[in-house]
Amino acid sequence: MNKLTGIAGILVDYGGTLDTNGRHWTSVFWEQYQLEGIPVRKEEFYQAYVYAERKMALEPIIKSHFTFKDVLFVKIQAQFEYLKLESLMSSLGTNIVLACHVLVLTSLKRAKPLLASLSKQYKLVMVSNFYGNLENILADYHIGQYFDSVVESARVGVRKPDPEIYTLGVQAIDLPASSCVVLGDSYSKDMVPGKLNGCTTIWLNVDSWEEADLESSSAADHIITDVLQLKEFLI
Repeated sequence: MNKLTGIAGILVDYGGTLDTNGRHWTSVFWEQYQLEGIPVRKEEFYQAYVYAERKMALEPIIKSHFTFKDVLFVKIQAQFEYLKLESLMSSLGTNIVLACHVLVLTSLKRAKPLLASLSKQYKLVMVSNFYGNLENILADYHIGQYFDSVVESARVGVRKPDPEIYTLGVQAIDLPASSCVVLGDSYSKDMVPGKLNGCTTIWLNVDSWEEADLESSSAADHIITDVLQLKEFLI
């Protein structure tokens, strides 16, 4: 695999990319539901997942000081609310939160040396659909120092897949898009808008539910299955 040349900046997604090493959160949550023996069908779970995500996007539930563990708790609480399982939140719900947080800690521990190396050679910017507390989360996990800027949907008023959020990411590090790489787990939300901006795109494609039936992956210049494979392109 040849190292990419002419690259000076990297635009990195957070959720489903850094925090789970490419596993979509629907898959992560559903796995934990099954391990805990929660009696819901997959379709019902997915409806609860969508309900929770919309609720968090529309209502000011997440505060700027919330950690990611706090966010996980709110997500599961909203899912259980939809499923009318509130009585299980203190037991099974908490178990899910703790298990998911262990996954995040493990993923970020693996990724941290990579981020440290990349930050010495490139400008890094986080570009994410998030709730206004992402900088606090990055600081809490001791990885915030590796990013020159954070472009977060709740703060800039633009959400993926709108290409403008990646335009803002490129502008944040003051580089031409042609010298930037986009790394993300979502084809529609990361690869397509990244490519429309003129960036080189690297798709972390592991187990996304929402994009299982893609007819084309032409917007992804390169495909990896582990975030550490980024070293082969950039270090």
